[in-house]
Amino acid sequence: MSKSMMILIAGPYRSGTNDDPALMAANLANLELVSYDLFRAGHIPMIGEWIALPIWRVAGGQQVGDALYEAILHPTAHRLLSRCDAVLRLPGASKGADNDVKIALECGIPVYYQLKDVPSA
Repeated sequence: MSKSMMILIAGPYRSGTNDDPALMAANLANLELVSYDLFRAGHIPMIGEWIALPIWRVAGGQQVGDALYEAILHPTAHRLLSRCDAVLRLPGASKGADNDVKIALECGIPVYYQLKDVPSA
C-alpha cells in the first residue's frame, strides 16, 4: 500500500479528431473510463481538460485550436502536472500526452502505462 496520489490521466483528446467535437468528446470519455478505477484504488484522478476547458470557455474561447485555446489548454495541463504525484499514460497517439510524460519524467514524477501498475493507496 502506498499513499494516495493525484494522478494525471494522459492520452488522446484532440489527436486524430480533425477537431470534430463528437470525436473529442469520445476521447475525453475514454480518458474518464479509468477515473473510477483510480478513485477506488484510493487516488484522486485528474484530467487536464476537466480544468482547462471551462477556463477556455469562460475566457471567451470560440474554436478548438484558436489562439486562446493554445494559450490555455497545454499550459493548464503543465501547471496541473506540477501538482500531480504520478501520470497514467493511456494508449494512443497524442503529442500533448507525450509531452506530459516527458515533463513528468524530467521532474521525477512516476509514469505508469497500465492501470494495473498503479499501486493502491
